[in-house]
Amino acid sequence: MHMLHRIKKWIPVSLLRPYHYVLAQGAAFVYRYPSKHMHVIGVTGTNGKSSTTQLIGQLLMTLGETVGWTTTDSFRIGDRLIANDKKMTMLGRTQTQKMLRAMVQAGCTYAIVEVSSQGIDQFRHVGIQFDTAVFTNLTPEHLEAHGGFEKYKRAKRKLFEAVASAPHKTLHGKRLVKSIVVNLNDVHAKEMAAVDVDRVVGFARQDKQVFDIRVDDVIEASAVTENKMGTKARVRGGDVSIPLLGAYYFENSLAAITTVVSLGFPLIDVLQVAERLQPIPGRLERFVYDGADVIVDYAPEPYALMALYEAVSLLRPKRIIHVTGSTGGGRDVARRAQIGLLASQKDTIVIVTNEDPYDDDPMHIIQDVAQGARDGGMREGETLFCLVDRKEAIQQAIDLSQPGDVVLITGKGSEPVMAVAGGKKIPWDDREAVRMAIAYAGRTA
Repeated sequence: MHMLHRIKKWIPVSLLRPYHYVLAQGAAFVYRYPSKHMHVIGVTGTNGKSSTTQLIGQLLMTLGETVGWTTTDSFRIGDRLIANDKKMTMLGRTQTQKMLRAMVQAGCTYAIVEVSSQGIDQFRHVGIQFDTAVFTNLTPEHLEAHGGFEKYKRAKRKLFEAVASAPHKTLHGKRLVKSIVVNLNDVHAKEMAAVDVDRVVGFARQDKQVFDIRVDDVIEASAVTENKMGTKARVRGGDVSIPLLGAYYFENSLAAITTVVSLGFPLIDVLQVAERLQPIPGRLERFVYDGADVIVDYAPEPYALMALYEAVSLLRPKRIIHVTGSTGGGRDVARRAQIGLLASQKDTIVIVTNEDPYDDDPMHIIQDVAQGARDGGMREGETLFCLVDRKEAIQQAIDLSQPGDVVLITGKGSEPVMAVAGGKKIPWDDREAVRMAIAYAGRTA
């Protein structure tokens, strides 16, 4: 793999796309096209990809299937769960095919792949025969990398085109149905669904705007009620109670339920097992101590943060103390100030800290985020603090908290590493830092 990186440095930019394509096809060939031997589900969108991927996996496993997945957070190969320490949503072509081959060897019947727009642009999806594609939502993100929203959207659509162009599979004597699952509460679903497949299935919350899109079936949730214990709803006359906090989790759960039903599992069975869904590590992960809550969540951009704030409101916090930041490496620089401004509008106290600086100056990133908070009226030393050391920032948030407060820690979720200068990745875990901070402060968990 190091040899490939050295070769890549000498390839002209104009030849990089063909290079990525050939590498993807070659990797599939070397590992004997493992995706041919499983039902492969691709999940894409701006937010909710990782959670939806893992929720689909949970449902299928509870229904008795052997499952593999690849996400930003983790990799599953049958009974084995491995933390993703690569700082990549989609692995490189060779690693992805190797992972899929391992799933086949473990007896997996389903492989669920979180598919990113940047991965698609680098042909990391090529050589994978997708049978089902799931669309969660689309909001402006990674626009600097793609050169605008339309190009970003076109990259996402390529997953659905890949399903349409892939040959039909026959597994265990059964011809697989090629299907698309789309969020009917998102206006961009129409474009994702406009491909030639066997079946298009939609999911929607009835209490939100539902766009008129041609689908073969709809799974719609009505009478939706949310509280701090989870969400209850009626789905086709059946009641379901999802034990996960917030609309964000419910909508991802609805996407997962719809996907599994589209695979041929009876809705009544899927709704029953949905009531046993477990929280995803690092996604609205709660720690309770001395009457206060800590929530660790990935939420790397403004739309994800808005969904997080909506969920946190169900806890009715007295104050929100927020440890936040933004990534380096030239990624999405424009969103830094947006994160700070949003935090100033929603939080009582904001502590801006290091996240994944890569080769950027950590303090420069911190000041970009802090400037947004200042623009929103926060005053440094009173409601706004800047600390480079993320451990110190988390400790300060815990020390400042009082009963009834919620401490938010966002940007990394369950990631086990921090990306720093020189291409290095150092061990890091927000959740472990929270546990240590609670213990150090003498708080009772």
